[in-house]
Amino acid sequence: MPFLRNIGVTLEMIKWEHSIFALPFALIGAMLAARGWPSFWQLSWIVVAMVAARSAAMAFNRLVDAAYDAQNPRTRMRALPAGILSKRFVVLFVMVSGGVFVFSAAQLNRLCLLLSPLALAILLFYSYTKRFTRWSHLVLGFADAIPPAAAWIAVRGSMDWRVLPLVGAVTFWVGGFDVLYACQDYDFDCRNGLYSLPRFLGIKNAMLASKGFHAVAFVLLVATWRLFHLGPLAYAGALVFGLLLIYEHSLVSHRDLSRLNAAFFTTNGIVSVLLFAFFAGDLLIRK
Repeated sequence: MPFLRNIGVTLEMIKWEHSIFALPFALIGAMLAARGWPSFWQLSWIVVAMVAARSAAMAFNRLVDAAYDAQNPRTRMRALPAGILSKRFVVLFVMVSGGVFVFSAAQLNRLCLLLSPLALAILLFYSYTKRFTRWSHLVLGFADAIPPAAAWIAVRGSMDWRVLPLVGAVTFWVGGFDVLYACQDYDFDCRNGLYSLPRFLGIKNAMLASKGFHAVAFVLLVATWRLFHLGPLAYAGALVFGLLLIYEHSLVSHRDLSRLNAAFFTTNGIVSVLLFAFFAGDLLIRK
């Protein structure tokens, strides 16, 4: 059926499986709030809300960037510029995904519902930032850092300042590897007047900035461990997080970006899953 085919193509276009990057941090936020596992109801709607929000944001990004993607040799075969999907279908997908997100938030509590339009607006706004600020990487990082705070609110029904270092850690973690990813579009960004740290700093210095972002992420993660009085297992998870980021940077250099996908996709997926395993294990053992 054409409809099911379009859904499959859309899910492939937005790389929905990469929700694994942010989902573990949302679960960490939920478990910190519950000091263990939240209820099955809360956990289920947190996962649905997070996947729906990311799906809406990624599809919107592909829609907004379709003209640029058509000019970029790296992206011109994506579904929209290649004509495999219509813009109308993607707009519908964004609207439905956004609706599912708001509905999911409503199932959790009133504050989640009230804040859901703001969260969605931040997620969609990111798609325009590369047109006017070199700090778009950190805007993306902040958008991806909403889930831990949102999950805390989903469980507690209120906000706690102690979760903010975790939000900061995710912001700088995602921002750091987005800087690396942007290095492969350095020439294209320069030609088309798009903003990125690689364009303004050069690839070599942008990679140094990425390392700085990741160092800040590690410090903020350790601060999270201290603020919540977690144990040695969670601290070991923070150390593994730091070591894997060092490994990630060892895979690429300003002279060789050939292993960028391994650094960007594989390593970051492992980072988030392992960190969740260590933090969850610590919380469950100490419960």
